[in-house]
Formats: sequence, C-alpha cells, structure tokens
Amino acid sequence: MQQVRVIPCLDMMGGRVVKGVNFVNMKDAGDPVEIAAVYSKAGADELVFLDITATQQGRGTLLDLVKKTAEQAAVPFAVGGGIRDLADMEAVLKAGADKVSVNSAALKRPELISEAAARFGSQRIVVAIDAKRRSDGGYDVYMNGGSVNANRDVVEWAREVESLGAGEILLTSMDKDGTKDGYDIELTRAVSQAVKIPVIASGGAGKLEHFAEAVLEGGASAVLAASLFHYGEYSIMDVKRYLMSKGIPVRMEC
Repeated sequence: MQQVRVIPCLDMMGGRVVKGVNFVNMKDAGDPVEIAAVYSKAGADELVFLDITATQQGRGTLLDLVKKTAEQAAVPFAVGGGIRDLADMEAVLKAGADKVSVNSAALKRPELISEAAARFGSQRIVVAIDAKRRSDGGYDVYMNGGSVNANRDVVEWAREVESLGAGEILLTSMDKDGTKDGYDIELTRAVSQAVKIPVIASGGAGKLEHFAEAVLEGGASAVLAASLFHYGEYSIMDVKRYLMSKGIPVRMEC
C-alpha cells in the first residue's frame, strides 16, 4: 500500500473558509490564507481549495486568494470552483496552484479533461465528482455546487474521466457531507474498484475510525476532511497516528 494522504479542504465563499451540511447552511470557519499556513505546518500532505459558489455565480476563481494561499502553503495544493476552460486552468496554475480541480465544465464538455491532461499533464488534473444516492441504490453526479443533477451515473463517469486522462478523482458524498456520520464506504469502494487512478474520499468524516474505514474498506488513496480540522476536533497528526496504528502508511514529517 502506498502512503495515504491526509488532505484538509478549504471551501471558499466570499473570500472566507466556510463549512456546511449537505452543501447548505454554511458557517464561517476563518481566513483561507491563515488556515493554509497552519495546515501546511501541521502535517497536511496536500490542500484542496474550492471556490464553491464561483460556478453558480458565473465567475472565475478568486486568483488573488489563490496567490496569497500559495505563498503560505508549503505543500502541494489544488484549486477548484469556476474552472471553465484551459485559460482558467492556466491562470490558476500560474497563480501558484499545483493542481486544478474541475467538475461542472468537464460534465458539460468532457473533452476538456483530455485537452487539459495533454497541455498540463494528467498529474495536475483532478476531476471532482459530487455524488448523491438514487432510490435504486446507485449514485448520480451533481454539478454547479451540487445544485444540478447531471444525470450521469457516478461509476460510469469515473471510468470515463480516467479514460480521458484525469490524474485523480475527488469523490464527495453529498449525502454524507458535513454530517460526521462517516464516509460513504459503498460509494468510495464502487469508484475505487472501477478505476486505477487515486480516489480521494470526501464527505462525512467525524471520528478517527472513519478515516481508516475509507482506506481499508473503501479503497481510498487519500482522505479529505474540513470541519473536523477547522474547528480543532482532531489535528492532522491525530489522524495520521491513528492510521499508522491500523497499519496504514502515512508521511509523518511536518
């Protein structure tokens, strides 16, 4: 097993880090630049910076914040939200991001993934998949910040984005997001078994056990959390020490 990454997520709204439940009822969690600096010194393997209202508002990512965050982040970091085309990707990467995360634009025009992989390299292209369970037990993909059903099956879409050249998948359970009830293991397992590229599990972490379950039962290559870290319930190193106790390899240097 390769080292499992522990990734804090900074969901952005109005220039501030926020966190909600099931993609709604957002509460302020602090300044993104300050939070990025703290996490990069506290053992984070990577950071994910998501401008969650950019697509809904029809605007690009807040590049000034990306630049300031990049200056404080001593670890790789990915940026998503409002990424519409190759020009947006290039702007974000030039602003200091190591990776770009794309969701709605890829669903609207899947060839954007292959174009981006060819231009910037697959390792810099993350496809974010926001998933919600259907009544039949499967999962649909949502776009526009989780507000629009794209009418695509999650597993089928995951296979397609891999074939188009995506380097990894950021998989968020909308049903579990912010609930602290644990990751959706069934969802994570279904996608992890369907593709060979890394899958980042997101949505629902509430206890240390949940992180290990995502890896050992769900097959995740990385675990992402937001509110647990933002509000100091667990530190990144708490998670890493627990994963190590379960035989899961992690990077321990801060």
